[in-house]
Amino acid sequence: MMNKGKKLYEGKAKILYEGPEKGTAIQHFKDDATAFNNLKKSTVEGKGVLNNRISEHILNNLNQIGIKTHLIKRLNMREQLIKLVEIIPIEFIVRNIATGSLTKRLGIADGTILSQPLIEYSYKNDELGDPLIAREHIIEFNWASNIELKLINDLCLRINDFMQGMFRGVGIKLVDFKLEFGRINIDGKNEIILADEISPDTCRLWDVLSEKKLDKDRFRKDLGNIIQGYQEVARRLGIIHEESNISEVKFGKPKAVKIKNK
Repeated sequence: MMNKGKKLYEGKAKILYEGPEKGTAIQHFKDDATAFNNLKKSTVEGKGVLNNRISEHILNNLNQIGIKTHLIKRLNMREQLIKLVEIIPIEFIVRNIATGSLTKRLGIADGTILSQPLIEYSYKNDELGDPLIAREHIIEFNWASNIELKLINDLCLRINDFMQGMFRGVGIKLVDFKLEFGRINIDGKNEIILADEISPDTCRLWDVLSEKKLDKDRFRKDLGNIIQGYQEVARRLGIIHEESNISEVKFGKPKAVKIKNK
């Protein structure tokens, strides 16, 4: 078992520890579920295990088609060894179908298929509620350069093309998803690579025929069967077998977490 160093960062769904070598980190997937900028919280047993496996599967596939990611390897049921990057403080939201906040903000009918993928930018700041920003904000405040932003937008579209095909092949619509990127020095050259995770926590995934939600909307909208939705995604991608229930982990009902009024 690989020894973890000191805790570097703890977010809503993951903890980052120092890795065994310089420039590496260990990413631990938690069972915490949050929504609406942390206003809704719960613990969903086994969620971190599934997200670890699903994210590993997708990032490995992206690495194989030439899209560089921070993933080195999965270590165990809950942890990955990753490259340590300087995170760009922007969430890149890629939308193929209108739903969620987009429909509320603009009055677009839920489920409207967009004529082309739409990329939105959100400033990563929990205290501010991760506000939507314009491209000009990113440039003005030096969160990324013009060249970096063009590269990332191109990567977002490449990733979207690949993932749409991958999910469509197993009967799932890729409705939207969010990505994060980071800077890293590789062989003396500064590069932008994909970071964070890609999982049902960060994607909206609907069954092609029934439009049943197989993602974190099951938690956001109190639809129940959260783990079952995530397991279905893993089964369809061939990560776990039909008869498998990932026996190493007992899945329970979400446990509510009381929110203290500030």
